[in-house]
Amino acid sequence: MAIYTTLTKKEVHKIADEFGLGDITAFSGVRNGSVNTHYLVETKRGKFFVKIDEVKSEIEVKQELELLLHLKTQGFPCLQPVKSKNGRVALELEGKCLTVTKYLDGAEVPIGALTTTQLNALGHALSSLHLNGRTFKKGIENRFSFPRVAAIYRDVRRHMPSHLKQIVRVLDDEFTYLENYLDNNLPKGIIHGDLFPDNVKFKGNRLVGVVDFEAACRGKLIYDLATAVNALCFHEDCYKIERFDALIAGYESLRPLSLPEWDSFPNELRFSALRFTVTRIKDFFLRKTDDTQRVYKDFKEFYDRLLILRREKSGGMEDILLAMATGYDYRKYQKSKPSK
Repeated sequence: MAIYTTLTKKEVHKIADEFGLGDITAFSGVRNGSVNTHYLVETKRGKFFVKIDEVKSEIEVKQELELLLHLKTQGFPCLQPVKSKNGRVALELEGKCLTVTKYLDGAEVPIGALTTTQLNALGHALSSLHLNGRTFKKGIENRFSFPRVAAIYRDVRRHMPSHLKQIVRVLDDEFTYLENYLDNNLPKGIIHGDLFPDNVKFKGNRLVGVVDFEAACRGKLIYDLATAVNALCFHEDCYKIERFDALIAGYESLRPLSLPEWDSFPNELRFSALRFTVTRIKDFFLRKTDDTQRVYKDFKEFYDRLLILRREKSGGMEDILLAMATGYDYRKYQKSKPSK
């Protein structure tokens, strides 16, 4: 989140009136994050987030809101959209979509402070999302499928400075490899696509909310889990096996992974790291915007993960690969022999 669109006091009061939020006691822009503009608005009725979408079209915004409303009816802990007095979930502001959601009480936990209990809860929540998403019948296009990311990279590559030529060589090679080895015949459904520590809230070890469904879409479930591993299990330049074990145990407590998913896991980790490397280069290295507004997220954070996943750099991947190789419990899928 960042502040790309500035709201005046008058505009905030108008928004509060449109959505029936009550008398404003305070409001402020939220500067952490990257893609969209967010304001925290406090009123006598409570706290609310005002979001101005800087990227999505009106149709895409409404699809995201419909998903949130659906998940809320399933009991999934996510943001709850607020409707305007006229029953609308999105308003137009300067050609962009403005939405309001109720504030989710709880605290973000820094990556280094996440406990194995909290990671287990996150795995359980992601699996719950995948299962609850099965009843959401509307499609949401995947903006970060392999073909889409490859297209983004072709555009980005033309602008990469010469001193990054080694990075370009690695990315070129990775796209060639994944084009041949990614498995597209895996279970698909609604995915979050961005399960990072700053997108979840806890009260102690209890998970109380998952936020930021900006990247939510219909995609491969194992890719979503791989992204969570890259985001939550990598700390201090290394993949931590105890974090991986806790996250996977929480996930499989609801939805065990199939053998094809275990087999494809390493490549999905690589694609996830590649996706965030490329989109961060595009959004934060090449994107033209006022430096006072820009929120930098270093693409090299995920490029370094990619080097580890490619086995070109040490970083705990051997333990992860061993866990994957032994993680599939064949006994769960063997047919029982008839008794004699």
